[in-house]
Amino acid sequence: MADRVTLSVETRQAAAQFMTPSSQRFLHKSYISPTCILRVAGKPGVTMTERFDCHHCNESLFGKKYILKEEDPHCVACFEELYANTCEECGKPIGCDCKDLSYKDRHWHEGCFHCSQCKSSLVDKPFAAREDQLLCTDCYSNEYSSKCQECKKTIMPGTRKMEYKGSSWHETCFICHRCQQPIGTKSFIPKDNQNFCVPCYEKQYALQCVQCKKPITTGGVTYREQPWHKECFVCTACKKQLSGQRFTARDEFAYCLTCFCELYAKKCAGCTNPISGLGGTKYISFEERQWHNDCFNCKKCSLSLVGRGFLTERDDILCPDCGKDI
Repeated sequence: MADRVTLSVETRQAAAQFMTPSSQRFLHKSYISPTCILRVAGKPGVTMTERFDCHHCNESLFGKKYILKEEDPHCVACFEELYANTCEECGKPIGCDCKDLSYKDRHWHEGCFHCSQCKSSLVDKPFAAREDQLLCTDCYSNEYSSKCQECKKTIMPGTRKMEYKGSSWHETCFICHRCQQPIGTKSFIPKDNQNFCVPCYEKQYALQCVQCKKPITTGGVTYREQPWHKECFVCTACKKQLSGQRFTARDEFAYCLTCFCELYAKKCAGCTNPISGLGGTKYISFEERQWHNDCFNCKKCSLSLVGRGFLTERDDILCPDCGKDI
């Protein structure tokens, strides 16, 4: 009998989730310093120049680009030496006039932020990370995504897929072989490398119970080369299930041992209990009376008379010694 199957995991998201850089911007704003002229009080025509130097190298910043770091001015060279991020791809500092693209504390020049396989730019595009490598959607899918068992095409990351015994399907490709309808998370029955929804399998393959005439999909029994549901194979008298129990038959009807003995078995003349005759049980028969082997004893001395001569006195049986006085 075929067993129904339901996917242990109804649907799964593909392993990779595509991302975009967390930031894409100029990290620091640069300024150009004007020349600063101060007039000396009380001395017309006399001027002095205020100093405006790099916080690190003390070089004058007048007329030059500078960057503020915590309110302290730095020349471009010092700032890049001290604070600029290093590009993951080329290993060079990412200058103040460049875009700094970052992802998980890693940084790239805009021109260095590309797929590690096809080298296409990933700027403003979704990408996946695999073993510290950045991959575009096409390269990741071709390299790592599952292939659909039905259509043989890639199951794109982020889409729903169905899995069973190591094989994968697009949700729309996981269909019944007979009716071509999607199975989804419903029960199905695999047969000959094909999957069937339960109604289609029952119509095409399932045996019909000889009792109720309905399909048998699981747990059937066979008796006299005919199929039965377990719940349909019952004692003719008491209706208890006979599957896994000892039973016997009379006129092609099945009975449990209790019902059979009560209805049809002969009664022992000694103990009055039924003599089933099942399982090799031996009994003695004499003049339309029967005894269990263990009950065929002398009425007076209880000697077993099996295989011995005996006498009768009305309904009693006696051994030869006890019957001498009759």
